[in-house]
Amino acid sequence: MGIEVERLENKEARELKKFVDELIAPTHCQFCQGLDLSIDNPVHHPSYELTPACNHDCIFCYSNVAVKLGKAPKPGYYGWESPKAITISQYGEPLLSPRIVEVNKMLRKRFPEARLDLQTNGSLLTEELWQKLDFDLVMISLDAASREKHKMITNADTFDKVVNALKIVGSDKSVRSIVRTIFMPGINDDDIPKIAELVASLGVDEMMLQPLTIHKLNEERLKRAGLDFERAESVRELLKVAMEAKKYIDVRISGCLLVQLKRMDALTLYNVYKVSREVAPLVKRERKEV
Repeated sequence: MGIEVERLENKEARELKKFVDELIAPTHCQFCQGLDLSIDNPVHHPSYELTPACNHDCIFCYSNVAVKLGKAPKPGYYGWESPKAITISQYGEPLLSPRIVEVNKMLRKRFPEARLDLQTNGSLLTEELWQKLDFDLVMISLDAASREKHKMITNADTFDKVVNALKIVGSDKSVRSIVRTIFMPGINDDDIPKIAELVASLGVDEMMLQPLTIHKLNEERLKRAGLDFERAESVRELLKVAMEAKKYIDVRISGCLLVQLKRMDALTLYNVYKVSREVAPLVKRERKEV
């Protein structure tokens, strides 16, 4: 019996290794220093922060943690001259800001060669607003496949609005459309393939599947929601869900994690855990006037 189990595990390990070797980094991660393992302390590509406020209150949110600890960045540009990509934004919901269109136009003019990425929960994106925006890539967060589960995770009854936003960007082939999903086993692991199937039907190009980072201030909320903490840190469990979702859409996992996994042999990959626990997220880039 033990030998048979070992054979099955070795077979699964080889399948996971093959899957990882064939994966490419998410489009959003391209140009990020995290893809270069020779850099000791890599930083994310530049961002323009508009507001730390958000109309969602997600149970896992790092921006919430930063606000509570007084660590949220002030509005402005965090980066350097001649960036290859800029994200609006990494904290809060940028579409809450009345300056979103103005800043979008300013960045396009100031950094004409840079790829502009919009990261949003999608609940405020309308056709009217979309016609005023000019982005190369749009990431919309969705972590549930039903209205009820979405409301439990986000504390907002906005599922239909988020799906509509995915439909808007999915139908615009001038941009790269991405659904950004956080892997929370015990909470949404069964939802992830369903999310992939749903957004693929809306024309979305890619799913960016990310492991959960557990912050101390969110631990109790995640526990009450049913998070399986051990599985949340298992790379094997993340990859198994990614393989299921891959049946429906182009699934990719965080680039900085992927480059490390590609260096591992099959058995190490099968047994490795990513310990993702932080007190508070910090912006490592300098704030500059633009």
